[in-house]
Amino acid sequence: MIREPIANGQFYPDKKEELTTLIKDLGPKKSQSQCRAKGIIVPHAGYPFSGRVAATTISRISAAKNIVMLGPNHTGLGKNFSLSSSQKWQTPYRKTKVNHLLAEKILKSGTYLEKGSSAHKAEHSLEVELPILQYFFNDFQIIPIACKTADRKTYQQVANQISEGIKNDLTNTLILASTDLTHYEPDSIARKKDRKVIEAIVELDPDKLITETEKNHITMCGVAPVAIMLYCLRNSLKKAEVILYETSGDATGDYESVVGYAGIILR
Repeated sequence: MIREPIANGQFYPDKKEELTTLIKDLGPKKSQSQCRAKGIIVPHAGYPFSGRVAATTISRISAAKNIVMLGPNHTGLGKNFSLSSSQKWQTPYRKTKVNHLLAEKILKSGTYLEKGSSAHKAEHSLEVELPILQYFFNDFQIIPIACKTADRKTYQQVANQISEGIKNDLTNTLILASTDLTHYEPDSIARKKDRKVIEAIVELDPDKLITETEKNHITMCGVAPVAIMLYCLRNSLKKAEVILYETSGDATGDYESVVGYAGIILR
């Protein structure tokens, strides 16, 4: 019942020492002025491309006891909204436990989320975040959820189920939404489209986020996890702060076809 890594050696190094060296090379150190975040949005591409955005953002927040991890389901496998049935998730650093007590509370709070392993077996969007979380934080448990695309009413229902399940653990729980933004467009166009997405998030408006991505044909892979997080937290959030935005062109020097990455903290 251990979820073995599938992205190591591709999205990030499969050796602990090389992984540590790369994360250090990405630049961020643990911030002296860490904030208590309720939510966080980070990208999930290969570390040479999006790792600086993810690591810089995660370095700014204080550790949470539990992290509900929401990521897109790129493979199409498994349940529509699948909560990992594994007991632990393995990375080159260590095994991190799935908090099954909190997971069961979420599962019992509605019918949209289901337990399973198929959706997670070959999916990288949550695994890629885990080594960076482990690098900065020592002791935490996770609740990994893979999300397929649906309509806003379904996202609201999923958010309600999560909210009900974690309502007694709010002070100890962080919700992480994993997403990349515009895919494979010229840098200038990607930045223009991504600005619309980021504006909706900063306004804490999941309905606007969904509308803007549909209206402007924005190829953001994690609309579902971000919308669910915003619906889940919308009554308790005060602000969203953009920590860093880059495109893959900033890493490669190729601005003809890029992917956008944003790191955002929600409080």
